[in-house]
Amino acid sequence: MNLHIATIAVIAANILVSMKGFNDYSFFERYKFNIGAIRGGQKDRMLTSGFLHVDGAHLLLNMFTLYFFADVVIRWFGPGKFVIIYLTSLVAGSLLALSFHKREPYYSAVGASGAVTGILYAAILLQPDMRLALMFIPIPLPAYILGIAYLLYSIYGMKKRLGNIGHTAHFGGAVGGYLTTLIFMPSIITTHPSMVLLLALPIVLLFILEKMGKL
Repeated sequence: MNLHIATIAVIAANILVSMKGFNDYSFFERYKFNIGAIRGGQKDRMLTSGFLHVDGAHLLLNMFTLYFFADVVIRWFGPGKFVIIYLTSLVAGSLLALSFHKREPYYSAVGASGAVTGILYAAILLQPDMRLALMFIPIPLPAYILGIAYLLYSIYGMKKRLGNIGHTAHFGGAVGGYLTTLIFMPSIITTHPSMVLLLALPIVLLFILEKMGKL
């Protein structure tokens, strides 16, 4: 796969900021997502936290996922709209996390998961017949299964409070990527209505569980 310069730039930004965070605790603490600090006026954390990661494995997982899906979005929309979807998804993830955890001043999270999930959702909407063979599952699977499984794992992560990872942001990112893609190409609603509905299911499930107090 030949990576577009826009994809390389986004991956490079994540690596550089994350590496700085790995080696500088005060930098990590200043720019991570934290409810109390954001409500206190440090709104920049809603963007900067999306370029920080807990460790190398967390960074690798997000960049590996981005590697597979970024160029699909770029081929359909071009680099400008790709960056718009990426950043919109990142901020949407932070906004959802802020909404869900607004009464938890010590809640913190980092990671590009929201932005990457937005790109993943956009790619699947644009190319629903796409198939992937993962290292541990050699049989090619429909990409939408990966997308839905990723969000279902995020529900589990939110419920169990796994790690210092923004599981809530996965959903905000999915919503951001989903809606932005439909705005850029509304014809998808008529050309792939079943996929539009299928990808909405885990998002709807999240809000149902939240309303029921299950998260």
